[in-house]
Amino acid sequence: MSRYHEVYESWKTDPQAFWAEAAREISWDAPWEKVFDPESGVYGRWFTGAKCNTCYNCVDRHVEAGRAEQAAIIYDSPITGTKRTITYGELQDEVSRLAAILRDFSVEKGDRVIIYMPMVPEAVIAMLACARIGAIHSVVFGGFAANELATRIDDAHPKLILSASCGIEPGRVIPYKPLLDEAIELAAHKPSTCIILQRPQARAGMIPDRDHDWSELMNLAKAHDHRAGCVSVAATDPLYILYTSGTTGQPKGVVRDNGGHMVALKWSMKNIYDVQPGDVYWAASDVGWVVGHSYIVYGPLLHGCTTIVFEGKPVGTPDAGVFWRVIAEHGVKVLFTAPTAFRAIKKEDPQGELIRDYDLSGFKALFLAGERADPDTLQWAEGHLGVPVIDHWWQTETAWAIAANPLGLGLLPTRHGSPGVPMPGYDIEVLDEQGKKLAPGKLGAICVKLPLPPACLPTLWQDDERFIESYLARFPGYYETADAGYTDEDGYLYIMARTDDIINVAGHRLSTGGMEEVLAAHPDVAECAVVGIADDLKGQIPIGFVVMKAGAGRDESEVEAECVQLVRDRIGAVASLKIVMTVARLPKTRSGKILRGTIRKIADGEEWKMPATIDDPAILDEITAALAARNLVRGE
Repeated sequence: MSRYHEVYESWKTDPQAFWAEAAREISWDAPWEKVFDPESGVYGRWFTGAKCNTCYNCVDRHVEAGRAEQAAIIYDSPITGTKRTITYGELQDEVSRLAAILRDFSVEKGDRVIIYMPMVPEAVIAMLACARIGAIHSVVFGGFAANELATRIDDAHPKLILSASCGIEPGRVIPYKPLLDEAIELAAHKPSTCIILQRPQARAGMIPDRDHDWSELMNLAKAHDHRAGCVSVAATDPLYILYTSGTTGQPKGVVRDNGGHMVALKWSMKNIYDVQPGDVYWAASDVGWVVGHSYIVYGPLLHGCTTIVFEGKPVGTPDAGVFWRVIAEHGVKVLFTAPTAFRAIKKEDPQGELIRDYDLSGFKALFLAGERADPDTLQWAEGHLGVPVIDHWWQTETAWAIAANPLGLGLLPTRHGSPGVPMPGYDIEVLDEQGKKLAPGKLGAICVKLPLPPACLPTLWQDDERFIESYLARFPGYYETADAGYTDEDGYLYIMARTDDIINVAGHRLSTGGMEEVLAAHPDVAECAVVGIADDLKGQIPIGFVVMKAGAGRDESEVEAECVQLVRDRIGAVASLKIVMTVARLPKTRSGKILRGTIRKIADGEEWKMPATIDDPAILDEITAALAARNLVRGE
């Protein structure tokens, strides 16, 4: 039996008592004056008056508790053929030395540090070293274009930048240093210091007086036993700034505090993911994204787990069995990744044959988030893995799940297509355009009643007004998620699209996500996207894009016709989906989100900007050509 309803009700009855109890799992330097202060900040602040240190809770307290020899980080890089295990004791040594080096370069509490790193353990060490001395880190995804890095430098005003000479992708090395140098050249704000991790695959040229060799500094600190202790900060002080991906123009810097962040993430590890201290937990993401912050770094280490830092891809490093190899070899209990990764694996290995090559007996659950998890992909994973496959939904802004099926509280029945039920802290309502609450089954804007729970953003970096305008102004008293969907009679949530992906076809509001669900169910379709494009008669019409499974061996036009019929059969003629086109691949961000908005702009003949987070810009040329071949680009 699941304890979910009892736990959720206990939160709703007394939210402050609920979070005060959860906060007992954290070590505090000084207690809070108020669990929640509605008079602080834009909508209130959590644990006001309390003092704490996130790095202490992630590292030092586990060492003090006698777990210095337990693995904290397992680094596995199939791209470079490197593996390394770092114990909690070793992590404490590395972090305290790097923190001392940062202090030597005058980085103090409240100063900003940008981290521009590949998926190596030093990226985690860098984040923790900042947290140790109360500096505010801002991780920028490694390999981000120079102008995008420059806008973040100008917004955050970092005193120092931590970077590496290169990142490594399958078949190519990406030098980071030229991108970093160009970004600093472009930026109005000039950081005084850069510390560069030299990787053997491409060594970076160094600029005298500004650039310093990471390894040389660390070796010197080790020789002199040079370390920094943990600096006590206010629970409401910022831990980090994370700029939202895919942002155009001025980036939005999501602020994360120290105290509430620790409380919510620690609670989630046990109650949502059902992992215990000492378990091996793997979030197959990147530290540049929120999943990496929450569930590669802070969540697992706060809970005393072993976390995996994986430098590779779900396919091609070397094959679609690499996830199973990592799970079997390192004893992973829970994997958290994006549905995109599983669609890529399913495309390469449709029968799941590579799974049978590995002993996955210790593997207990798969969690998916980041993009809608279509029922077909979920069922494929369930059928081949034989463990619970749990979709859940959250955002960069929230840091942890808004809705989930909480494994640690006992699973509720799975409903394919739903990321589950609201987690404690989140009072979710679906609203119409006038802000009125909609009945179950009615599609609308998904909103969260204020206040937001611990760990959610209190504001945007130095921009309260933009925070209010972006998230709070449209529906007073609510946080607007910008996702659209509905709830069912039992409170399960269904996320159907971003609110700007709800299309209006001849007066009917339709979800592109619902159509994608149908297309994904076709046996020959590996992945798909549906985009609403402008139409003179109906206002908008949907266009489907499908990527065929490897070895499908079918005529494309036949599959396209079957897809159109499938939508007609399951949704009805009202969907007006008459065009489905086969493409080799879909344009995505590096975190796996399909760039539907950019596809729509191309088709509508609107001006568009190359998305900063795009995985491969050449794919947009392929999409443009496919649309043009069917005369679907307006104005041409």
